[in-house]
Amino acid sequence: MLKLFKKRCQEFLQDRLYDSYLYRFAYGLDASCYRYIPKLVLKPKNEEEVQKIIVLSDKLNIPLTFKGSGTSLCGQALSDSVLVLCVDNFKEIKANEHSIWCECGVIGSDANEALKPFGKKIGPDPATINNASIGGIFSNNSSGMCCGVKQNSYQTIKSVRIILNDGFILDTSKEESLKEFQSSHKSLANGLLALREELMQDSFLLKEIKRKFAIKNTTGYGLNSLCDFSDLRDILNHIFIGAEGTLGFVSKVEYETCEDYAFKATGLLFYENLNLASKAVKILSCYEDKVFAAELMDWACLDLTKGLCDMPSSLKSPNCALLIELQSDNEQELLNNIVFIKNALKDAPCLFEPKFSLDSTIQAKWWKIRKGLLPISASKRPKGSVIITEDVCFEMDYFAKGIENISTLFTKHGFEGIIFGHALSGNVHFIITPLLDDKRQRLSFEKFMQDLVDLVISLKGSIKAEHGTGRMMAAFVEQEWGEKAYKFHKKIKALFDPKGLINPGVIINDDKEIHSKNFKPSHQIEDYLEACMECGFCEKYCPSKNLTLTPRQRIAVHREIKRLKALKQKSEKEEFELSELLKDYEYGVVKTCASCSMCASFCPLEIDSAKIATAYNNQNAKGLFIANYLAKNLDKSVKMAKFGLNLAQFGQKTLGKQTLKKLSLGLNQKFHTPIVPIFMPNANHHALNSSPKSEKSVIYLSSCLNRAFAPSSLAKDKRALQEVFESLCKKTDISVLYPENITRFCCGKAFKNYTLKTPELNPLKSFKDELLTLSENGKIPLVCDHSACSAELVSKLDKRLKIYDMSEFIEKEMLHKLNIKPLEEDLGLYVVCSAKKCGFDGSLRKLARICTKGKIYEHSQTHCCGFAGDKGFIKPELNANALKDLKNYFANLKITRFYSSSSTCEIGLSDTTRHSWQHLIYLLNELSD
Repeated sequence: MLKLFKKRCQEFLQDRLYDSYLYRFAYGLDASCYRYIPKLVLKPKNEEEVQKIIVLSDKLNIPLTFKGSGTSLCGQALSDSVLVLCVDNFKEIKANEHSIWCECGVIGSDANEALKPFGKKIGPDPATINNASIGGIFSNNSSGMCCGVKQNSYQTIKSVRIILNDGFILDTSKEESLKEFQSSHKSLANGLLALREELMQDSFLLKEIKRKFAIKNTTGYGLNSLCDFSDLRDILNHIFIGAEGTLGFVSKVEYETCEDYAFKATGLLFYENLNLASKAVKILSCYEDKVFAAELMDWACLDLTKGLCDMPSSLKSPNCALLIELQSDNEQELLNNIVFIKNALKDAPCLFEPKFSLDSTIQAKWWKIRKGLLPISASKRPKGSVIITEDVCFEMDYFAKGIENISTLFTKHGFEGIIFGHALSGNVHFIITPLLDDKRQRLSFEKFMQDLVDLVISLKGSIKAEHGTGRMMAAFVEQEWGEKAYKFHKKIKALFDPKGLINPGVIINDDKEIHSKNFKPSHQIEDYLEACMECGFCEKYCPSKNLTLTPRQRIAVHREIKRLKALKQKSEKEEFELSELLKDYEYGVVKTCASCSMCASFCPLEIDSAKIATAYNNQNAKGLFIANYLAKNLDKSVKMAKFGLNLAQFGQKTLGKQTLKKLSLGLNQKFHTPIVPIFMPNANHHALNSSPKSEKSVIYLSSCLNRAFAPSSLAKDKRALQEVFESLCKKTDISVLYPENITRFCCGKAFKNYTLKTPELNPLKSFKDELLTLSENGKIPLVCDHSACSAELVSKLDKRLKIYDMSEFIEKEMLHKLNIKPLEEDLGLYVVCSAKKCGFDGSLRKLARICTKGKIYEHSQTHCCGFAGDKGFIKPELNANALKDLKNYFANLKITRFYSSSSTCEIGLSDTTRHSWQHLIYLLNELSD
């Protein structure tokens, strides 16, 4: 049946159906400790395609699992059947002051970005909000630091749009949809109401449900939806919350908005022990109108994050910390609240004077530590161990005892764990790192889990607070709820999914050992990658996401290949898997990695997966002779590049820009030859002559790219970049000095794939002494005109030299001398990834702000354009994929001026948007005198 299912899906999904082992393996990952490899992966682009998939599933009895970002920690986004990925094309947002409609693939932080203009936000605020999709946040009933049980999905839901197991689309925002549902799905509608009636007759169970949901609880289905509401619409709105995609496909969610307070204060408080901290938490819980979060970190957390947090050197075990947040719309009220809370906490004295900060930079630093505890802990785990993270919840009266007893369980079963969590909600997270390949530790883990469940239930808590039931706690749902209540859970599943085809094995599972099966196998890899626990924090920022693989997927594939290769004896299945992974490795892992290292910028551990591609390219370097020749003869190399540009220009004039691009794309797909973009640069013929040295001078290190490139014939300003910078320098009485051998200058970035086999291949070597002499040992600054090259130079050149990116130099050394007459129109701006990583981004934005009285539009969700030097010419699909959302963002804006700071990135930006992008100094020169 799977073959027939695949054939039918292929008819409408085409190349968005994946059956190769590499993609099934990589796309099948989530952040949990489990591994299930799907037999097929599908990427629908709209509801209609999801409908077709669901109908085929029902007809052919094929189990389906729907997955968003896969940040789940309990194995609820995994499948060994058919996995349906719904992130890339499900990103529509409609927002106003009162509510926000989000498709399931919208990232939580992007929803908040859309609500910023209204001073609002969504209620849920999980630690993974920068990566988790709305579909997952809703389906797990994720809460987080500040929302507790007052602003989670259950409390803030307004309407939902669901595709049911037979393909019916239920939209609770539309009266006609509800009427149609009641007519066409009578047994389901009546079954729900009958369940409610049955529940309402059981006063003991009713009371127990209300008690259990007064605190955070995501164990099983939301039985509270049956007792809290009598109207069918309300029940339907809430029954899917926390259902983990086991009842239907969540297509869209409409949330009521919450206040995003203008003023926030973060407090860092240290306590002698957990008992005193728990006492402080109990005090803080009485002032929830002032205190919006209280995050607990035990001594193990503090010890783990030494050097990353503002911790006093005198801290020692069993000291711990609370990170609290106060919010208000009035700054003076906030300051008053800080004083009030300090006084209130006198009965639970801190070790030191409590630190409170209103500085957003300091706040971000403190919160980054708290949000990164999971991956930071993962990085310190023993070699070969697995990350097990759980979250439980206690009523406040049992909070201290619960933490104490969990610590006792660590000792009893031989684990060194860390404890942290949303203390204001009684929500405790902990992490242990067992070696599950070791039979004794595996048995200890199984016993620990049973003891943990027994402990939490004995203290009337929840065995799952906010991570969802998943597979980790599916075996214990009945134990927590009891036989009678568990039958309600099973009936809910049977009503919506009678065949058990939607995300089977999650929440309801008869296998009482499912939580200790199918763990990810461990294998040690390179130290710079070993710490990765596949959390997915990096994925949002990767230009190849939704095209091939993301950083965590690259690392997982890399690890699996290393593991399979290391096996002394391989089964036939393992031999097949290894050969399949290797077959697609080069394109999926290496060739479509932009090597921008943006993943490292957003990883709590700064893991740089780009090093995988760099290492592979170095080990398999081809054309060493040619690379050596080009590096040693850069003047001739640039001349050859100019010759190629002249040929391209001739071809465009002869055949037309569109025709030549189409022809070059065809050749690229067959022979991997470079494409000719519509906005192909012209050859640069500007002579680089130094001006007489004066009191104020700058050494201009024009990149080899910009020495070859002049603006496209479609550009607004067709002058060479060097000519424009020289003009600005003339206006500000600055002499421009070029190194004597500027025609042979290169930062060396283009040759990084050859450095292992030919370490001497470094064009900068011959310039080091010359630059020191020319700059008078660093007295005269150096400026580079391509941000990626500027970043390379900063990392490689003598630290005595003052090296500026061009935008940075203009802001710091020239701006005060320029008389700028700002425009009255809006601008488009793109800050390249290297500028963000090296801190040039602020200068570029400041210059843009000075140049216009209008708005500056910048697509904040595009973090790297994927042009990546020559990759934009050789792998144009990477650039197109990376800029897809940016293209849509600018499509409906009436802007005619677009600026950046990298000539190669500007080629891709121009071709994608069909507008000419140029370096921002063109505009500065135009507007200044």
